[in-house]
Amino acid sequence: MTATGSPAARLKALVSEGGRVLVAPGVVDAMSARLAARAGFEVLFATGAGIANTQFGLPDLGFTTLSEVVERVRYIARAVDIPVIADADTGYGSAMNVVRTVRQLEDAGAAGIMLEDQVAPKRCGHFARKAVIDVDEMLQKIRAFLYARRDPQLVLMARTDALGVHGLDEAIQRGQAFAKAGADLVFVEAPTSRDQLARIARSIAAPTVANMVEGGKTPLCSAAELGGMGFRVVLFANCLMRVAAAAMQDALRVLRAEGTSAPLMDRMLGWRERQDLVGLPEFEALERHLAEGTPAPAGPARRL
Repeated sequence: MTATGSPAARLKALVSEGGRVLVAPGVVDAMSARLAARAGFEVLFATGAGIANTQFGLPDLGFTTLSEVVERVRYIARAVDIPVIADADTGYGSAMNVVRTVRQLEDAGAAGIMLEDQVAPKRCGHFARKAVIDVDEMLQKIRAFLYARRDPQLVLMARTDALGVHGLDEAIQRGQAFAKAGADLVFVEAPTSRDQLARIARSIAAPTVANMVEGGKTPLCSAAELGGMGFRVVLFANCLMRVAAAAMQDALRVLRAEGTSAPLMDRMLGWRERQDLVGLPEFEALERHLAEGTPAPAGPARRL
C-alpha cells in the first residue's frame, strides 16, 4: 500500500481535520476491533492496559513485553480497515530501544504509536507512585520515533504523566515541548478537573488527547464536551473491555446457578451474527473458488 493510502496517512488526515472530535475506543483483540469498526468508529486504540488485563491477567504495571504487544497489534490491525494507534508505553527502554519499537509496531500495521514519559516499568496513569523521566530523555525518544518510522505519515501520540508528579504547569510545558519536537498528538494524562482539561486543550499548540477512565482521576466527560474544550481525540481506552468483563461475569453466574445457557440466549450474539463477524461467508466463498473456480473473493486472504 502506498503512503498516500496507508492507514497512517488516513490517521494523519483524520487528526488534521478540524471541527470535530475523534472518539477512539480501546480494543484488545481482533474481535473487539471488528466490533468497533462495524459500529462505525474511524480509529481504534490498542490499549496496553487492556492487553495486560485480558491476555495475561495482569495489572497495568509494565509487565508486557514489546514482542507480546506487537503480536496483539498485528492481530488487531489485520482484522480491520481503519487506523489503529498502538500503546507502546515507554518504548520498552531507551531512545535506541524506541527505534526498534517503532519499526516493529509499524511493521505490525500500526498507523500511530503512543509513547509516554514515565520511568520504566511504567504504571497506569491513574495509579499512585508514578515517576517521569527528564524532558531531554523524552525528546530523545521523540527523535528516535521520527528517525525510525518508514512511513512519514506514521502518527506520534506523545504522552506525559508529569501532572501527577510535578503539577499542571510542568505537564503543559512538557506537552508544548513534545509538540515542538514533532509530536502529532499531545496527551496529558490524568487531569483531575474540567478546569485542568480545558487549560490543557487551550495551552498546547498541537491536537490534544483526553483519556476517559471510568472511576479514575479524570472527570468523565462526553466527547462533545471535550471537543468543545478543544480536544481532537478522546480515548475510551478500557470501556469496551470492562463492559465485556462484566457481561462475562454475569453470564458465568447464570450458568453456574442454572446449569444451562438457555437464559442467556437473548444476551449473546446470534449464531449467524457471530459467523458474519469473523467473515465465515467470505471464507466459504474462497473455498468455493478453490474447489470450483468461481470468482475469487477479495477479502479473506488478507486476514490470514
